[in-house]
Amino acid sequence: MSKKKSFVLRIDPEVYAAIEKWAAEEFRSANGQIEWILSKALKEARRLKEKESTKNPPEE
Repeated sequence: MSKKKSFVLRIDPEVYAAIEKWAAEEFRSANGQIEWILSKALKEARRLKEKESTKNPPEE
């Protein structure tokens, strides 16, 4: 497993509450939800390379 970078994030309490609610609905932690949101946005903006396993799925 790759090592993750830790950092402090200052966020508006109302935004954090919305993230917590969304995370609970999807059975994630707030931290996991923030990571998912950021990853999704980076992929959609083509700023993050897709992993090899998702890039070329095996053919049947």
